[in-house]
Amino acid sequence: MLFGILGAIILLLIVILLRRGGSRTENADGLLIEQEARIQAAKDRVSYNSFAVHNGPPTQSDSYQRRR
Repeated sequence: MLFGILGAIILLLIVILLRRGGSRTENADGLLIEQEARIQAAKDRVSYNSFAVHNGPPTQSDSYQRRR
């Protein structure tokens, strides 16, 4: 009984995922939004990587300040 319920749930999830997999953006606005988001994500990966964050000189916005 338990395996039958689990099998039905798995089968349902497979059907849902297969139906969603082929969908594409149908208009140019969606494609432009996706392209803009992809470009921004690439810029963010470069700007906020470990080397850029930890090896730069301290600035006014850093969380530590010079002790007096």
